[in-house]
Amino acid sequence: MPSEKRKPRDKPAQYNQPAKKQNKKQELPSTSAQLAQSTTRSNLTLSDWMTVFAYVDSHPTTPQNSIVNHFRTLKSGPLVFTQATLSRKLHSRLALEARVNDNPNALSSKRPRIVTRPDVEQALILWVRQMENKGEMVSGPMLQEK
Repeated sequence: MPSEKRKPRDKPAQYNQPAKKQNKKQELPSTSAQLAQSTTRSNLTLSDWMTVFAYVDSHPTTPQNSIVNHFRTLKSGPLVFTQATLSRKLHSRLALEARVNDNPNALSSKRPRIVTRPDVEQALILWVRQMENKGEMVSGPMLQEK
């Protein structure tokens, strides 16, 4: 049985990629602030919720929808959330304020940090402080090893 050979083919021509279109969006620097027209919701930090609670305390007769609209139209940067979210956060207000009192660094967080072993956590804090007093740097792998 004779073996069939393929007919030799020419090598493919090099693919010329089209010139990239320049987006105007790429020319602008990136920012984390939301646009005033934006209606997308994002998780607010604990500090943002404390600001909302302070406003609610200073305006006790204002309906929740008006509070939502007030924060949506802030010139310093809108905080976008719904009335349902505001109602839910007002119910859990004591727990949120307790998080702030327990850990002042929690103001910039969006979710609670859950510690399953407080004794290990306390030992790590002491070790890190000791290392910083010595002037040594602590890295993530070092913490994991400890």
